[in-house]
This record gives sequence, C-alpha cells and structure tokens, in this order.
Amino acid sequence: MALVGDSYEYYDKKFYEITVPIAEVEELFSGCLWAEGPVWFGDGGYLVWSDIPNNRLLRWLPEQGVGVFRARSNFANGHTRDREGRLVSCEHGGRRVSRTEPDGTITTIADKYDGKRLNSPNDVVVKSDGSIWFTDPSYGILSDYEGYKAPMEQKGCYVFRVDPQSGKLSIVADDFVKPNGLAFSPDEKTLYIADSGLSHDPTGPHHIRAFDVREDGKLGKGRVFAEVSPGVPDGMRVDTDGNVWTSCQNGVICIAPSGHALGKIKVPQMVSNVCFGGERRNRLFITATKSLYAVYLGISGAQKP
Repeated sequence: MALVGDSYEYYDKKFYEITVPIAEVEELFSGCLWAEGPVWFGDGGYLVWSDIPNNRLLRWLPEQGVGVFRARSNFANGHTRDREGRLVSCEHGGRRVSRTEPDGTITTIADKYDGKRLNSPNDVVVKSDGSIWFTDPSYGILSDYEGYKAPMEQKGCYVFRVDPQSGKLSIVADDFVKPNGLAFSPDEKTLYIADSGLSHDPTGPHHIRAFDVREDGKLGKGRVFAEVSPGVPDGMRVDTDGNVWTSCQNGVICIAPSGHALGKIKVPQMVSNVCFGGERRNRLFITATKSLYAVYLGISGAQKP
C-alpha cells in the first residue's frame, strides 16, 4: 500500500472541512490497463471495478486484497447497484446495460433503441423510484481496445432513461457530444451529466451540465454547471452536502452545488472515476489509469451503497 504525499489543493476553506488533511491518498492496487467504474458493496464490505481493456472486473477486500470478480466482463465500464442491491453494468462489448441477478445470471436491461443497437453504454445511476439512467457515447466502438470497433447505429450519443414499470427506453438528452458520468443530487431534483467531448476534439466540451428532474421522468432545460480543466469530467459522485466529486485529469475536483470549485485531490495518474465506500461511506475510491486509490474524507457519500 503506497501513500501519495501532498495530496490536496485548497481553493476554498470549505474544502478543509470536508477533507482530512492528514489523510493521504493510498494506492491499493496497480496492474490495470484502464481502471474504471468503481462500485461499493456495503453489505459485503468490498469494492468492484472495471479493467476495461483486460476485459475483467476486479474486487478489493480490505483484509484480502485484490482478485478477479469476473473474467470476460464484456468490456464493462461503469457500474452501480439498484435498489435491490443488484449490480447494474454498462458493457462496451455487449453494447448494453445489464443486471447481475442474485443467482449470478446476467439479464439485459437495454441494448437497442428504435430497433438499432446502442453505441457503448458508459455510466449508469439508479433513482430511488427504480428508474435507470445511463449515458451512451461511442468510446467502446471507436477501436478494439475497449470493446469492438463498429459503426454507430444511433444518430447521436444520447442519455437514456429506463422506466421502472414498463422497461421502456426513452431519450432524456440528445444534445451531448460525449455524455459520460452522471449523478443525482441528494434530493434527486437535479441530474448532473458530464460531457467529455474534448477527449477526441480539441474544441469539444469539457463541462458538467445540470438538469432539473421533472416528476414525469423527463429533464428540464440544461445549464452548464461547471467547466473542468485540465482534462475532462468523467465519472462523478455526490456527497451528503450536494458537492460533486469528479475527475479532472490529474486528480479529483470537488465542486459545490453553486458550481464553485472547492479544491482538488491530487492523483499521480489520469483519473477516470470515483465512488464513496467504507463502513461510513467516508472513503473515496478513485480509479486512475493503472491503479485503484482511496482516501478518507470528512464527509460521506449521499447514496447508501
């Protein structure tokens, strides 16, 4: 377990209150090609994440270290858990969102819209009403590195919602370049969605947009919540105060509900995603290129894992 010194940049004194300045960033594992999609299993006390190019899911247990959770993961990327505790995954290889049932079987939640295959679902969240919301950029079909190279069948890169009763798939946002990470505010009245279009276009967006969530399951007009630099916003999570924690190339930036950046946790590799975990949800797990990192915070994640 390696410690990473000088772990913080403080832009606002509030960041001192929600971090633990003496708690350094720890490297828990190294050996991935592109680490992504961390998800905490509170009932099992372990973390699962994706190593996309190696086509596997890994699991970290505090007392036992790291082992393979699932080989041949269909190039899974982002994950979450639904309200019944089942693993919900975005698969680049299967071009679908899937659910792992209690007996280990895998069920397809969504793989087509309007009769055409999805691009490569990237990240996913589940609302308290059971609806599933996910992003569908083209990263997984651009090459054979993180999936299978293939042409797009959809007309664009959309954000989708799966109705909890009917299972119907609908587009909730259609004006993103590369929709990526997403997260609800603690009261679920706001949905934050990252656009990482800068990754493949130097003039592309690198911001997070915020949308009002309507009672009918649709989104109101979006607004730019915050621009992220250097790098692009990728995966994100929200804490109990409504602060957004997201990647910013060489670290994790924390953004207040006002859109004001409070500070940054510095990480020596390019960060992809984060999630809260641990017994009190006050440990931030960070996936970054080859490694899994973690750091204790002075605040907890909003959603109980």
